Amino acid sequence: MIQTNLPLNPLDNSINPVFARHETFHPRWGWLNKGFSAANADNKIFLADDAPIRLGVGKNMVKSIRYWCNAFKVTENDDNPSEFGKRLLGENGWDKYLENPASLWLLHWHFLKPSCNGASWYYTFNLFNETEFSRDDLFNGLKKFRDEIKPNIADSSLNKDVTCILRMYVDTGDDGFVEDSIDSPFADLGLIYQPLHSKNYRFRFGNKSSLSPEIILATCLEYASWVSDNQTTISISRLLYDYGSPGLVFKLTEEALLGAIDSMIRKYDNLFLADTAGLIQLSFNGNPLDLADNILDDFFLNN
Repeated sequence: MIQTNLPLNPLDNSINPVFARHETFHPRWGWLNKGFSAANADNKIFLADDAPIRLGVGKNMVKSIRYWCNAFKVTENDDNPSEFGKRLLGENGWDKYLENPASLWLLHWHFLKPSCNGASWYYTFNLFNETEFSRDDLFNGLKKFRDEIKPNIADSSLNKDVTCILRMYVDTGDDGFVEDSIDSPFADLGLIYQPLHSKNYRFRFGNKSSLSPEIILATCLEYASWVSDNQTTISISRLLYDYGSPGLVFKLTEEALLGAIDSMIRKYDNLFLADTAGLIQLSFNGNPLDLADNILDDFFLNN
């Protein structure tokens, strides 16, 4: 069953109605590092006539690398490195070569956070409410979303996005094969999989072996900074079910979310889980963005 009503929340005004800017290419291994390093040396690289030679890819791939670097927010709109890009991929960054699986989760989070430059991706992970779905289910749901935010976008653009999403995220494991998915780092996240002998796809909910509690907690605090202005608590239900929340972006269950938070608050004396009349909340002392940054600094320093 495809949802027909798409209730929106205040964060949705930060979704840019951008479709099919990827030139049909999902991000390959090494692209974000390559694009960031090139932009760091020369932010005009993507517009240069010799960009294909300097980047070692085809002309359309140059456009795709530029799009993905911007979409994952490692570069700004002017193609200069972003602060996040510098912290992650800079010379002394957290994970310059993206060797830690946690970095891919952090990139997935930054891709979908405001302002999201991949409307189809935002829809898929936040608004599309099917657990098991066919390609057509996703396409038809996306058409309804398109009609609400930018009706003049062609169906062919949506088709390209659906193909790109599945190639980018489907984890086949030992059960099957999806063309091109072998070259997608984000397939390793295991967020979407295709069961054996099935034409359908499923979201994988719950714990993910490569999703560190530190990433979950840091993103919870970042989310709290957006939606709980000047507050020192946020409910677990909001962290699970709000559009744009870690619960939806990472496809977490309550058990997985609480387990991650509980394992971390023992390490930090300014974070707490509080249960008030059955309402479980994450409480924090201090600026949640600063707390999130400290958690990430500690994590990447020791991993």
